[in-house]
Amino acid sequence: MKKLQLLYNYVIYRTKSVNEHSVHSPFVYDLLLSTIYNKKNFYAYLQIEKLRNALSLSNQKVNCIDLGAGSKVNNSSTKSVQTILYSASKPSKYAQLLFRLVNHFQPTTIVELGTSLGISSAYMATANSKSKLITIEGCHEIANIAKANFEQLELKNIEQVVGNFDEVLPDALKIINQLDFVFFDGNHRKEPTLNYFSQCLEKANEKSVFIFDDIYWSAEMKEAWEEIKKNEKVTVSLDLFYMGIVFFRKEQVKEHFIIRY
Repeated sequence: MKKLQLLYNYVIYRTKSVNEHSVHSPFVYDLLLSTIYNKKNFYAYLQIEKLRNALSLSNQKVNCIDLGAGSKVNNSSTKSVQTILYSASKPSKYAQLLFRLVNHFQPTTIVELGTSLGISSAYMATANSKSKLITIEGCHEIANIAKANFEQLELKNIEQVVGNFDEVLPDALKIINQLDFVFFDGNHRKEPTLNYFSQCLEKANEKSVFIFDDIYWSAEMKEAWEEIKKNEKVTVSLDLFYMGIVFFRKEQVKEHFIIRY
């Protein structure tokens, strides 16, 4: 049923989505051409994708604890690194989009909710070596693999936090004065997503960029996305189907764009 609903939502999305030729906002138009639709093969892609390929061949077993949707809360299960990669890591198309967005906006402070094996973390950290990326993961064993991946890539600007988002996010945010960029990719339920959004919103500014993964993953995530778009501080939102992006630009008229990607 979930797959059928996802397919239905995708058909609607494709029907409504537009490219740069139908966008009349100068900000969004420029962002599409310079960043979202940019097909340049950036320097970091090859090294990180080599790591992804190596992980795709790994049968190393990991005792996982999934605290989000899609599993029994606090229930441990054994999975291979290969399986985790395919089920939880962002595909190249979207991980590289994160790289380009960080490269474009050059945020100083980045928070990621859901490290997994660290592929998306690596892309974002590489895009701006002067930034500080705080990435949070609920499973210790998966976080250890991500740590090894960061060391292999020689990434020095990543701080790992391990624990339940509900417990560790408030403390992580206390040490941040201004939150420039957030990637929400760790809990695909409505109330937790809105709760994390609300907490991060307190540290946002008009140049902040918030990205939400899998906004059509479930009915709950779709509802959460609709509420996020309606938030009075959100002025521009982009629906890329597998990702949703919001901006807080005060000079912008509130608009929502469904972008073909």
